[in-house]
Amino acid sequence: MSADRIALKGLRARGRHGVLPAERELGQEFVVDATLFLDTAPAAAGDDLAKTVDYGRLAQDLVAVVEGEPVELIETLAQRLADVCLARELVHKVEVSVHKPAAPIPLPFDDVIVTIERSRA
Repeated sequence: MSADRIALKGLRARGRHGVLPAERELGQEFVVDATLFLDTAPAAAGDDLAKTVDYGRLAQDLVAVVEGEPVELIETLAQRLADVCLARELVHKVEVSVHKPAAPIPLPFDDVIVTIERSRA
């Protein structure tokens, strides 16, 4: 398998994910990082977008998930985002991080991050 990667970092979108009713009502910003593992050599050899992942379209699809159907856990959100990435035929593995910098924690903190790694079966 190729060690090539395409990374999309710091993608921001507003979602209504969380366990607390206020999180569902008010929503908050989530930040997504996605690293896709695929072979980019065919795309580079032919200078052909069809042989790689269109990261602009991927960003739109990931934002649609964050802005879409609410879930309680960011673990669930991360899985849904990984599924979107793996739906790209050329992607054989993905690492997704979901940041929830405004998580309802009554103590000073910088960020809450859930990171998952998924591969094709």
